Amino acid sequence: MAHEKLIEQIKKMKIVPVVVLNSIEETLPKMQALVDGGLPCAEITFRTPCAADAIKLTVEKYPDMLVGAGTVINREQCEKAIAVGSKFIVSPGFSEEVADCCAEHNMLYLPGIVTPTEAMAAIAKGLTTLKFFPASNYGGLKTIKAICAAFPYLHIMPTGGINESNILEYLAYDKIIACGGSWMMSGTPEEIKEKTKAAVKLVK
Repeated sequence: MAHEKLIEQIKKMKIVPVVVLNSIEETLPKMQALVDGGLPCAEITFRTPCAADAIKLTVEKYPDMLVGAGTVINREQCEKAIAVGSKFIVSPGFSEEVADCCAEHNMLYLPGIVTPTEAMAAIAKGLTTLKFFPASNYGGLKTIKAICAAFPYLHIMPTGGINESNILEYLAYDKIIACGGSWMMSGTPEEIKEKTKAAVKLVK
């Protein structure tokens, strides 16, 4: 899928749930909860050993779901994430080797940045849709607006400290394509479904 088309899909979702899975058994109940809650999208983080298997399982069971790999910090993880069917790659910071790997595979890469210098490193690799992380620790919307003033062609997906109390403020800024967040992911699958429904209703 072309990058523009994928970015349009992310824009439509408005929220990208950041999902940490500690066991493969958790995967399908949590993914089903997101789908049932009206948000068929997930950034499954590479923070746990089962991440690649969880992505593979999700992609097989939910082929229409927008599934990406998060917290990808090196080429090895990136190759693995692409091999199991990830549709996009997200990093907490900017990694040149991950950027190169994604370019080789024609994969959408959303690297994390918080400074103009990091933004310039990403731009030098042809990347203009970036993650801003951790958003609340680095000045949130105020900093995003200052960075986008310097680089008006950037689009941002902020993540970190975003929840139902502040997401609308972020989404109101036209340079923000969507927000990453994990606030809907705690509790039982039923609770995740209800929180997801409430989140979708709020942003739509």
